Amino acid sequence: MPCIVLENVFKSYASTDAVNGVNFKIDYGEIFGLLGPNGAGKSTIIRMLLDFIKPDKGKIDILEKPFSEETKGLVGYLPEERGLYDNISVMENMLYLASLKGINKKTASENALKLLKRVGLTNKLKSKVKDLSKGQRQLVQLCTTLIHNPKLLILDEPFAGLDPSNRQVVKKIIMEERRGGKTVILSTHMMNEVEELCDRVLMINHGRRVLYGRVDDIKESYASHSIFVEFEGELPELEGLENAEIRNNSAELFLRVDSTPQGILKQLVDKETIINRFDVKELSLNQIFIKVAEAEKWINP
Repeated sequence: MPCIVLENVFKSYASTDAVNGVNFKIDYGEIFGLLGPNGAGKSTIIRMLLDFIKPDKGKIDILEKPFSEETKGLVGYLPEERGLYDNISVMENMLYLASLKGINKKTASENALKLLKRVGLTNKLKSKVKDLSKGQRQLVQLCTTLIHNPKLLILDEPFAGLDPSNRQVVKKIIMEERRGGKTVILSTHMMNEVEELCDRVLMINHGRRVLYGRVDDIKESYASHSIFVEFEGELPELEGLENAEIRNNSAELFLRVDSTPQGILKQLVDKETIINRFDVKELSLNQIFIKVAEAEKWINP
């Protein structure tokens, strides 16, 4: 059985369809990327998963059943709008938030110390939150998300505002939690992290599912849409390109969906272009995201 199932889920606000017939499944032990531009419907999906709001129609199962009070204690949620209290210490924050999950003070204290050690902040446990840097606050917030040892983690923009060193800390923790059997939903704009961490992704726009599957399979399906060429002279005008990034005697050519590398090569040969190198490149997930976004008219071409 999957850990999470959404079947034909709809949610509207007034005349706006925030989520429009979305379907997806998340397996146990999976890191699942939730992607899309601002206003695409990601936040609405997260709020429905957490039972903050109800769908207008459709089925949502969390840990194999509808959301309940029991389920609530098995989920750890890192909100994009962080929720620590500035005027009390790091430890007081963690103990209080653990108590809301039904964790006794002794267990909460032990868990807090272990988590703060993992993020290198044991020297800050008595510091007031207002005296921490933005990155330190975010690491503490992540620790509070983990303090009750949840089975399911929902992390909304966990890398926002972090320097490269702290991003590595967060990535390491996410991978460790997955190795410990946790299921992770990762909502982020950081495509490099998605590509490195996620097993599968869901990309939505205007509440609709537009891309869904394993990261490797998605990248493979777009593998013939970028070409690197080294040539002599000038690059001739070619049909079937979305864009061409030309640097001296080399170029990266981005193909339209109806073009093929073989077709581009034939044009170059027919126009007697001297070719020293012709490689089909794998698009990064970020490039695929932009490509799909342009096709969906999320951004101006």
